Amino acid sequence: MARDSVLGTVERIWRYPIKSTGGEMVEEAEVDARGLVGDRLYAVRDAGGKLGSGKNTRRFRRMPGLLRLRSRYPGGVTTRTPELLDPDGTPVADPTGYVRHHLRRDDVEVAREDAVSHFDQLPLSVLTTATLDWVRAAVPGVPVDERRFRPNLLIRTPPGTRPFVEDDWFGGTARIGSALRIRFERSSERCVMINEAQQDLPHSPLVLRAVAQSHDLRLDALATVAHPGRVRLGDPLELT
Repeated sequence: MARDSVLGTVERIWRYPIKSTGGEMVEEAEVDARGLVGDRLYAVRDAGGKLGSGKNTRRFRRMPGLLRLRSRYPGGVTTRTPELLDPDGTPVADPTGYVRHHLRRDDVEVAREDAVSHFDQLPLSVLTTATLDWVRAAVPGVPVDERRFRPNLLIRTPPGTRPFVEDDWFGGTARIGSALRIRFERSSERCVMINEAQQDLPHSPLVLRAVAQSHDLRLDALATVAHPGRVRLGDPLELT
């Protein structure tokens, strides 16, 4: 493998057990055809079958407040039902009951994925530190980290890497670790969710505005899984 084929290294791995809530950082994860095992496997679903999200579409229903909550798998075991954590980080005893109270809606439940995928688009979202640093510079005074963009993988890119370098990867296949292969397809079209308050990140309309003005609302690289495998912190991301 040529040295210049290394695009960066895996700096953080994020999994979101319950869609549209804050997720959990993990040191390693299995990745299958669906994506990170356990990622967005559960969602808040209303009586019409629409999924809680930051936007209204044919499949999704905007439910402000979900991002103030977090979810995690007890002990990191993805075969177990995930825990829902309140804004103080305390696990709640009854996730559905808590969400109904939190959202002030009695028609929602925390439900496991069935025939309808919980993903907005493709299985994996990959974001670089080069692009994240650009966003920080574009909105000085607004706290920004990768949680606003909800990637699965944050890739540490070499110094001098230009922002939005992810665009150069579309159509290519990359290796992560010994077995995992992913294919970069396109970028996400961003919505107001990246402005929303979550934990210690305040609401700000400037984030979406900056991405819209400079990069047509698009930010990250969405990927499909060409070959399953395992991803670990520090793994190189190599274009094949």
